[in-house]
Amino acid sequence: MKLARLGPIGQEKPALIDSKGRARDLSSVVPDISGEALASGLVARLAGLDPASLPLIPEGTRIGAAVSGVGKFICVGLNYRDHAKESGIAPPDEPVLFMKATSALCGPNDAIIIPLGSQKTDWEVELGVVIGQTARHVSVETALDHVAGYMVINDLSERAFQLEQGGQWVKGKSCDTFGPVGPWLVTSDEIPDPQALSLWLEVNGTRHQNGHTRNMVFDVAFLVSYISRFMTLCPGDIISTGTPAGVGLGFRPPVYLKPGDRMELGIESDAGLSLGRQTQTCRAYGS
Repeated sequence: MKLARLGPIGQEKPALIDSKGRARDLSSVVPDISGEALASGLVARLAGLDPASLPLIPEGTRIGAAVSGVGKFICVGLNYRDHAKESGIAPPDEPVLFMKATSALCGPNDAIIIPLGSQKTDWEVELGVVIGQTARHVSVETALDHVAGYMVINDLSERAFQLEQGGQWVKGKSCDTFGPVGPWLVTSDEIPDPQALSLWLEVNGTRHQNGHTRNMVFDVAFLVSYISRFMTLCPGDIISTGTPAGVGLGFRPPVYLKPGDRMELGIESDAGLSLGRQTQTCRAYGS
């Protein structure tokens, strides 16, 4: 099942994507695609619903962030061996965790704003995990039972803010528009193995990232279990699970985004199921 939110910023409607890729309005069924809705058994309720009974949302309607009311946006650093290598860092012995401000969240095709003073804005395609049931000290074996679904994330980063100005990574990760998520939340029943997914990203039509979740240092089940030791994972929380090699920082010399650049990125399962694509154009701050 593919769930989405469509409409102008702040006025998004919950939607179900039908078998023909059309968005069906779920407003009569649920107020929004939120952690509260997911925890209350939304997916099970929708399983018996005939999508044809729901009104269509017009094609071309803006796609918003796939989940609303996100409490925590948790990110995992250096979680692909090839990305750690291109960064000149050994793979970590334990997951590297940091937070991304929820104010960075935006729609999957919204414009990316290059921050004021930025010279080093970078791209990172990642698999996003959305929590569906409260997870606190859960085992690896039961961790995926707490996952509502998966989605595409571009974990944009300003490398100077992140690495050259002291403090923690969060300030290089949290600029406005640095968290495009979606286009859909693909429910976990559609993705039985999150380690069987390919990820890719292109800039201006050139493929820079080609990765696979089997190359994660720490798999999704371990990450959910591990993070739940340190904080309660609540319905609607997002975990961004790391990026494969091919980021701009890894080029020699590094290559970064500039106004007018266009990114396209996506994730597909080995079985051929798409988690959707994102397309973003970069804009200068204030333009």
